[in-house]
Amino acid sequence: MKFPGAEYLLVAAFFAFVAAVAGGGLLAALTTRVIRSVCGLAICCFGLAGLYYFLRSPFLALMEILIYVGAVCITIVFAIMLAEPEETPSQETRKEAFGWGAAALAIAAGIFWGVNQLGVGLESIIPAERVNDGSVKVIGKSLLTTYSLAFELISVAILVAILGSLVVARTGRDQA
Repeated sequence: MKFPGAEYLLVAAFFAFVAAVAGGGLLAALTTRVIRSVCGLAICCFGLAGLYYFLRSPFLALMEILIYVGAVCITIVFAIMLAEPEETPSQETRKEAFGWGAAALAIAAGIFWGVNQLGVGLESIIPAERVNDGSVKVIGKSLLTTYSLAFELISVAILVAILGSLVVARTGRDQA
């Protein structure tokens, strides 16, 4: 059963996720406070998870939230809390910062244009029988069969993030 106006809600949700990715990325890149950058990263990752869900990949959406928001961002927050509060002021001028930002924006626009050109001509490559309903049973079975290597690599990424936060925390304590 189709509800009238449902497609407008989907379009609005899609653009909300795109805005979350763009806004979170800008917040992460442009703020001078580390904790605000981490919050921007978390917002950006939530937006990416929503976009993954729109691409009919609930597994990737769940992993984006679990790994990047639930593990990496929280680990960075713990590292910030354990590190020394002194920060050295940036020696970079505002003009240099805008130059680097413009260069990053140009590179991102080029990558976006290239991916867009690749995707425009392609038809859907997902066979009809491979599309799943995103239930917990299907995701669990996929984690232990099809995506077992990805699942193990995710655990390695979490381990590296935890070790990195410990190094940051230890360096902050030794300087006192």
